[in-house]
Amino acid sequence: MAPHQQAGVRVARVSHSTSKQRRRLYWLVRAALLLFVLINVVAFNHAWRFTHFSAQPGRHTISPEQLSLADKLWVLATGIRNPKPIHAQPPAFAYRTFYISSPNGKLECWYSPVPQARGTVALFHGYTSDKSHLLREAAYFRHLGYSVLLTDFAGAGGSEGYRITVGYRESYDVAAVVRWLQQQQPRQRVVLYGVSMGAVAILRAESELGVQAAANIIECPYGSMLQTAQNRFASMGVPAFPMANLLVFWGGVQNGFWAFDLSAEAYATNITMPTLLMWGTADPRVTRQETDAIFAALSGPKQRHDFAGSGHEPYWRKHREAWQQTISAFLLPPIAVSCSSQLAPR
Repeated sequence: MAPHQQAGVRVARVSHSTSKQRRRLYWLVRAALLLFVLINVVAFNHAWRFTHFSAQPGRHTISPEQLSLADKLWVLATGIRNPKPIHAQPPAFAYRTFYISSPNGKLECWYSPVPQARGTVALFHGYTSDKSHLLREAAYFRHLGYSVLLTDFAGAGGSEGYRITVGYRESYDVAAVVRWLQQQQPRQRVVLYGVSMGAVAILRAESELGVQAAANIIECPYGSMLQTAQNRFASMGVPAFPMANLLVFWGGVQNGFWAFDLSAEAYATNITMPTLLMWGTADPRVTRQETDAIFAALSGPKQRHDFAGSGHEPYWRKHREAWQQTISAFLLPPIAVSCSSQLAPR
């Protein structure tokens, strides 16, 4: 073969090889883009189901740690079942139902006054819950001499809407309730009690919306929206990145706020009122690191009590006497005295 012919063959081979590499790169880029779009579609769907309750009745998807492997895969692919929470039962004590206007819609409340009340405790429930799940706590506050006001966040129970934002919009509901109480009872102490999402909503209302209460009792507040999303993936044994980040991003976009800034730890730095923080040592959704950071950030008088072996659940179930003693020790003495200790036994 002549030299010029050999050179031509080499050029053809190089050109063919380059063409194959270009086709391979084209399909790799196309596959990467398809995977990127698919992941974002799944994250968008998850975020929507996580922050929008369904009007159709049914059972909510059980806790991630209780799911079988097949159920976990199905939930990861399709999202959770998230029907609007409905009341489990009415109060056994005397009460009246009324409604308060919030920027998020009409809120249904149960109010139960007691004679010569020491003050009023406003109770706020957690995610996928409603005010009927706080009746045991409300009964104990009444036993201590406090009137109680239980409220369904917008989207839950008897309140308007189907949207939930795990603390952001709910803080406006907290503000509306406190404003109503302070208008109705300007001289009476208002204590705020919140569980999980309700606790974060209280902290944001005080930090960002100017709410002033006499004291706070917060159970298992999560550190940040991103952290709580990461914890949920961890409880399913699934890597959190990038789905947790995308879930938070799309959840914020869908609901009109930057969800990465939803942080109880950041809000805590602006909390100057006396605060009792409680946490369960076996909580799979709120870590010790988160709890330590929130407690350390609280600027005002503070107390803390950890409940050994309790998860993301009411602490009175496993530690009724300890829970009651912790609450009564915080509320019954003068607030300034009860909060002189910065750290309760853990």
